[in-house]
Amino acid sequence: MGAGSSRRAVFLDRDGVINRNVLNAGTGKYESPLTENDFELIPGTLGAMRALQAAGYLLFLISNQPNYAKGKCSLSTLHSIHERLLGELAQADIRFSRFYYCFHHPHGSIAGYSRTCECRKPSPYFILRARSEFNLDDLSCSWMVGDRRTDVECGRAAGTKTILIHGGEMDPQDGVHLDVDAPDLLRAARLILSNG
Repeated sequence: MGAGSSRRAVFLDRDGVINRNVLNAGTGKYESPLTENDFELIPGTLGAMRALQAAGYLLFLISNQPNYAKGKCSLSTLHSIHERLLGELAQADIRFSRFYYCFHHPHGSIAGYSRTCECRKPSPYFILRARSEFNLDDLSCSWMVGDRRTDVECGRAAGTKTILIHGGEMDPQDGVHLDVDAPDLLRAARLILSNG
């Protein structure tokens, strides 16, 4: 892959895109996994990421992970969940260029993590950081894939194309401009490859 504008990337949200959200009995909502054992890949995601990688796209993860800030789990648990993801990716020979996690939340309860930050989506902070760190000069050749309004807004603010995965909190007709929507990452990957 050449340098400069020829470099293309796919920025992926994690929960609801790569792995399943889990029903939190305390809140009654589907949320991020709270334990390593709760982490389960959505069928087809490994194949999707492998196809994007084979087509020359750099893969990045950009995920808001506020459970520690909200007092729902420990930092070591968040690390264990990430290690579980790394293990799944390694077995499938899928390589991410960088994993970007925001652990903050403006309404959290843990000192140092309960604050407004520059890295929490919908801020494009991590996409712009990746642009600088990996010479992604033309972000219009790249994609942001997520299942929430904040993912779409993040990608739009950075100048990427956007794909909304169905089943998240946002309806495709919610008034936020997105390029396309898809039922899952496998179909999203096919759309990216057909529009590459």
